[in-house]
Amino acid sequence: MAEAARSDEGRVVLEVRNVTKSYQLGEVEVHALRDVSLRVFEGEMMAVMGPSGSGKSTLMHIIGLLDRPSEGNVIIEGEDVSKMTPNQLSTVRNKRIGFVFQAFNLLARTSALANVELPLVYAGVSGSKRAQRAREALERVGLGERLGHMPNQLSGGQQQRVAIARALVTSPSIVLADEPTGNLDSRSGIEVMTILQELNAQGITIVLVTHDQRVAQHAQRIVHLGDGSILEVEYVAEQVDAAAELAQHRSAAGEHL
Repeated sequence: MAEAARSDEGRVVLEVRNVTKSYQLGEVEVHALRDVSLRVFEGEMMAVMGPSGSGKSTLMHIIGLLDRPSEGNVIIEGEDVSKMTPNQLSTVRNKRIGFVFQAFNLLARTSALANVELPLVYAGVSGSKRAQRAREALERVGLGERLGHMPNQLSGGQQQRVAIARALVTSPSIVLADEPTGNLDSRSGIEVMTILQELNAQGITIVLVTHDQRVAQHAQRIVHLGDGSILEVEYVAEQVDAAAELAQHRSAAGEHL
């Protein structure tokens, strides 16, 4: 199914064009994605929703260059990456895509600052520049006072903010967030969505995979998947304001705003 489009959405940062993904499961051929076409626009927050088996994880892996489509093309900032070598894909992934995972994926015995520096290590950035950029990224997510803390010294919400800082530190074209609130309590989840909305308001392009309709409503657009196909593209009339949600939560808890 071709994606519905509007003319006012601006520059295309990422495009998935007629992508199909199949694999063998014993003697059965499984179609994880079926002729999916999708565009992500600069500065938008887009949510991808669907039940288990709908293809949303497969789509995330393909647009994150962690897997290749069986057919079709993936284009990032006008460059077709579909036929790139593994080394070329690794370079593009490190420079242009930031990842935020449900399980945080932080190194347990490494400080918040060092965790955020990791993508810059792989990019060959010098030590002093790495530390400066990592510090700035942590300050951006409100953790400037937690630079030396280990993950086990941080709450789940703080760990996810470290993961968001790590995703931002290379100044990527797009941030992919895979169930970023899935391991968090409701309060921490709202805090993380507040951060993501603030970053989006600053121009960061975000693709959010979630099974939670309430989380998806924080985005401007929701792509609904089912059986490997796009069933509907929904434009959200009234986005949930995470900052307002957080203020209400704090008020209900009797906290000072």
